[in-house]
Amino acid sequence: MGFERFGFVSYVSQAKIGEFTEYLKNNQLMGTKCKKCGKVYFPPRGDCTSCLGEEIEWVEIQGEGKLVTFTQVNFAPTGFQKDVPYILALGQLNSGQYVFARFSKDVSLEQLKIGMALQLVPCKIDEERVTYEFQVL
Repeated sequence: MGFERFGFVSYVSQAKIGEFTEYLKNNQLMGTKCKKCGKVYFPPRGDCTSCLGEEIEWVEIQGEGKLVTFTQVNFAPTGFQKDVPYILALGQLNSGQYVFARFSKDVSLEQLKIGMALQLVPCKIDEERVTYEFQVL
């Protein structure tokens, strides 16, 4: 499975971080860590934006964090039209990374409060495609 299987709309089939989809498929949240400066990224990056290092290693990401902000999407871009409405959120993982992701469909706007605990988890969109989403703890 290549990177073309990530999310709802993919633009490339191969990437330096193509293994990311395999990890998600196996129910693992994995990020990348720069071997030069140690900065950890989630979602993963193939190159370090901090020191411009090109050597990375895969590291497991713990998905616990807190809700920073959220919005309900009622008008969607290409590839997402059949899914509206859905909730997008910015969360900060306990390890420090900020992550932009959708909330699980079983979460309602009324449940959400800024600062509340959340969990980032891998999920399958269908038999072929994978992504990650937030759930309420």
